[in-house]
Amino acid sequence: MASTTDYYVVKEKALPEVLLNVVKAKKLLETRKVSSVQEAAEAVGISRSSFYKYKDDIFLFHDNSQGTTITITFQMDDEPGLLSDVLKIIAAHGANILTIHQSIPINGMATLSLSIQILETTQDAASMIAMMEETNGVHNVQLIAKE
Repeated sequence: MASTTDYYVVKEKALPEVLLNVVKAKKLLETRKVSSVQEAAEAVGISRSSFYKYKDDIFLFHDNSQGTTITITFQMDDEPGLLSDVLKIIAAHGANILTIHQSIPINGMATLSLSIQILETTQDAASMIAMMEETNGVHNVQLIAKE
């Protein structure tokens, strides 16, 4: 029987500290602020064995999202200009909107699904999603697919 690997998108607050520290150690190595895995592990307070155990299994969302398409869904208040505000956030991050699906507003709330192409020139996709979450009138932003 063939083994498959499942992938999950998890918010930072749900991750154990050791995994977050592995990401920090990888960043130290990538930016050449340290010269060895031992130094990076010590700097973030983990063992070398923890680093090696998880290094290939955790990465920042935006580090691996270029050249992909993400699909997000959210609810939005039925207010003039609100969708335009969300689209401006996507444009400001340099991403390309591929599809927009919006339900008919019911009780003052519409459900939207956006497919967004992440380009090589796109700024941090995680930041883009966070800005959408912070927009007044936008509720329950969820990343539902990454291809």
